[in-house]
Amino acid sequence: MEDKKMIKFDEKKLAQLKTGSQHLEEKYGPEGSPSRVEFEAKAKAWYYAELLRDERKRQKLTQQQLGERIGKKREYISSLEQGKTDMQLSTFMLIANALGLRFSLVLG
Repeated sequence: MEDKKMIKFDEKKLAQLKTGSQHLEEKYGPEGSPSRVEFEAKAKAWYYAELLRDERKRQKLTQQQLGERIGKKREYISSLEQGKTDMQLSTFMLIANALGLRFSLVLG
């Protein structure tokens, strides 16, 4: 029979831990502040670029091949994937369509 050890947590230390929201507020300001809005926009842009990059790789396409599909240079695709260039919605949809992805707008 295996000996199972119980892990005990120090409740006082746990109570001192900051939440993710508290860390974001300290670094980028309260929700709705200009710096927080800017951070959240950049985070979303990075996330969407990651989705497209992962799908490109899943399909075993190079940046060059994807660029050719949408009429852009490889360097532009690289810049988007690295978050160095802000992606417009039209570009996102162009790349998504080239990868065979479909998106819908959900209101709520």
